[in-house]
Parts: sequence; structure tokens; C-alpha cells
Amino acid sequence: MTNIIMVGLGGATGSVLRYTISLIPNKYTFPLITLVINILGAVLIGYITGVSIKKDMPSRSILFLKTGLCGGFTTFSTFSLEAYSLFQNGNYFYSILYVLLSFIGCLIGVWLGMKLA
Repeated sequence: MTNIIMVGLGGATGSVLRYTISLIPNKYTFPLITLVINILGAVLIGYITGVSIKKDMPSRSILFLKTGLCGGFTTFSTFSLEAYSLFQNGNYFYSILYVLLSFIGCLIGVWLGMKLA
């Protein structure tokens, strides 16, 4: 039961952080805020993973941070909807650019986070 509570608390924290960042005005068609959130989340999960490998981090802390915080903070479902909406509205270039930048940016983010750890 404690594990579930840790994931829930982390998820709530991550969701509130995501919502707070999403309040930053975006004047562009391109979903820049979601892209930034996903890349930051990738750096964060990479860093947490790197630290947990190098140090003996308690499993409940890992659940709070990786599953809860990062899971609540990153926005893959929102990313998917935005990419689809861009494509559906005829913004093919932005849709493809968004998918590629998200994919590459998040892979680099995980690598960078692990290196920082």
C-alpha cells in the first residue's frame, strides 16, 4: 500500500508541475510547451535512473520519482493528441517536425540525465 501512495504522491506532484508549466503562453501553432515538458521529463528520468544506479536509492524513492513524478509530469498522451491534431489540420510539416524533435530530444534527454548523474 505504501508503494501505491508513493506513486500517487509523485504523480500528483508531476501533474501539478506540468499544469503550472502549461500556463506559460504559447503563441505558436507548434506545441512547444509540451515538447519542452517531455524533454525535461526525459532528462529527469535519465538523471534519476543514473543516480539510482550509482547510489543505493530506496525503491520507494524510485517509485515516487520515476513512476510517479516523471509519469505525472511527462505528457505522452497530450503529445500524441497534438501530433495527430497538427496532422489532421493539414500542418504536416509541424506534425512530423514535432514527432521527430520529441523522439530525438527525449532520447538525448535521457542520455544527458544519466550523464549528469
